[in-house]
Amino acid sequence: MRRGWSAKAFCGNACSTGQTHPKLRERLHSDLFNPAVFENELSGFDACFFCLGVSSAGMTEERYRRVTYDIPIGVATLLASRNPGMTFIYVSGMGTDSSERGRSMWARVKGHTENALLRLPFTGCYMFRPGVIVPLHGIRSRTKLYRVIYSVMGPLLPLLNARFPKYVTTTEQVGLAMIKVAKQGSPKAILETSDINGV
Repeated sequence: MRRGWSAKAFCGNACSTGQTHPKLRERLHSDLFNPAVFENELSGFDACFFCLGVSSAGMTEERYRRVTYDIPIGVATLLASRNPGMTFIYVSGMGTDSSERGRSMWARVKGHTENALLRLPFTGCYMFRPGVIVPLHGIRSRTKLYRVIYSVMGPLLPLLNARFPKYVTTTEQVGLAMIKVAKQGSPKAILETSDINGV
């Protein structure tokens, strides 16, 4: 986000946000493995909300690591070099393994990514680890399995959100928490679902 809280969204050709706002400029890019292509556009920003992710289902560790580690670290390294006062917020996931030695492949890779991000010279760097995220305001997951789960459990999700705040949050709450942490910081570098709901 550039000073004054305007925003720029970077994503691949097939994933336009579909959002329009006078303060939002969307930049579609076909190769996020090569962020240097748009590095001249990445100066003068206060914060980055890095929300790109993919399900590990059916993926090898090498392929999952390429998306889950290589892209965020490449982008974050470039941003850190061009924006010394930046706050970087990475959307990770509940159950991420900070030790990088657990049995769960996705959790090890996410942990490796988080640890690498926390070593970069940002003014603030925060890992958001939501569990179940209830989509609001017409937002739909791009993952088919998640869409099926939401359609089956849809009527129960608001109840689960109220009953289990340690595990369930909403797209709106995650967004509001990210903005608040970007502006004010947080005493914790790693925010679990209950932390996100409490911001």
